[in-house]
Amino acid sequence: MSPGTNGPVSWSFLTNYALVLIHVSRQPESTGLEIAQAVGITERATRRILGDLQASRYIEQEKVGRRNRYRVDVQRPLGRIAERDLTVGQLLELVLGPERAVSAAGGAIAPLPLR
Repeated sequence: MSPGTNGPVSWSFLTNYALVLIHVSRQPESTGLEIAQAVGITERATRRILGDLQASRYIEQEKVGRRNRYRVDVQRPLGRIAERDLTVGQLLELVLGPERAVSAAGGAIAPLPLR
């Protein structure tokens, strides 16, 4: 679609990596298929993203029976975004709201820095 038309938007501001990270922060016991369906990507792409996030230490994977449980490192820095150095927890707070981000993270999240 060209700019200014009323058709559907075919892109997103958040990458698939961010969407997977947000999903597992909210539903840490989701399967690869459940994550893929929620994000709108293939299960194979989801597993690659989960592996990358784990290798970069943004998430940890724990085996619980036959399933996996993911834990998001909310203190892990994301880098500089919009002239701020943000952590994963602060991104979750921006996207989910303060109350849901804290419950998804399982504890306190450092407040967003003031400009």
